[in-house]
Amino acid sequence: MIEGSFSSSALRIRDTVPEDASAVSLLIDTVARERRFLAGTSGFSVESTAAFIAGVRAAQGVHRVAILNEAIVGWCDITPLSFEGMVHVGRLGMGVLAGFRGKGIGKALLKSALEQAFHQGLERVELEVFRSNAAAICLYEAHGFIREGVKVAARKLDGTPDDIVLFAKFGSV
Repeated sequence: MIEGSFSSSALRIRDTVPEDASAVSLLIDTVARERRFLAGTSGFSVESTAAFIAGVRAAQGVHRVAILNEAIVGWCDITPLSFEGMVHVGRLGMGVLAGFRGKGIGKALLKSALEQAFHQGLERVELEVFRSNAAAICLYEAHGFIREGVKVAARKLDGTPDDIVLFAKFGSV
């Protein structure tokens, strides 16, 4: 993976394609192994990642990647719920590789994914984030997500409890 400064014109956000599965799998595993941002502490196989991407697409969901200098440095997915009465709702997941955070990549990914999700007919996008992830909470609030609740001490990893904050965004971007 690459690090360093970049020009915003070098950043590309696009739909994830099947050929991205290996890079996305590695990216998710790298972020998960930080043990701070994702519910899992390790990623998924390339095959599982490819199946997830295909499943999101088949469900009319959104799966986008951020590319810098031909390397995938972030992802954002919004998966529609499949339960009757909840198909208007999508669940958001995202991450950006360490070294690229705080540079507008997450903002660009989130904006792009939300625009696509609402354009495709979703009416509500929801997410869960660890309270300790202050940067992500600021990002979501800046994009109009509203705090709906807190699951107190819902995660306890390495002996440290963390709350999970529930957010949702409605309507258009």
